[in-house]
Amino acid sequence: MVETRITDGRRIAELLASELDGREDGTLESTRVINADGDVEPTADGARAYDVTVSDERIARVFIHEDRARLEFEAGQDVAAETATDLELRVRPKATEPPRTLVFLESGAATKRGTDVVQAVTRSLSE
Repeated sequence: MVETRITDGRRIAELLASELDGREDGTLESTRVINADGDVEPTADGARAYDVTVSDERIARVFIHEDRARLEFEAGQDVAAETATDLELRVRPKATEPPRTLVFLESGAATKRGTDVVQAVTRSLSE
């Protein structure tokens, strides 16, 4: 049996959207994928594919690259960074105003861990 590792940025973003929008349990109950751009093409810098909201507040944007997707957190940046690091995802701060935290999903399997990061941020916002 041959195992295929998904490393296409568009497909990774699609898998993440399915995880976030398809589950109605726990902290993901109020999580939505909105403003999706069905025609988006991956770029070197990353092209915005969709936004992630919790209770109608945008917490992150998802960008696609040729070989990965990235979550750009606008809310709960510290929680996102700590959780992603604990889950062995690549993380980097983005020095903008306001600051952002970037979490990179470099394979289809990483989408489950990306979902865990979104859940942690969602929990922190409801505290």
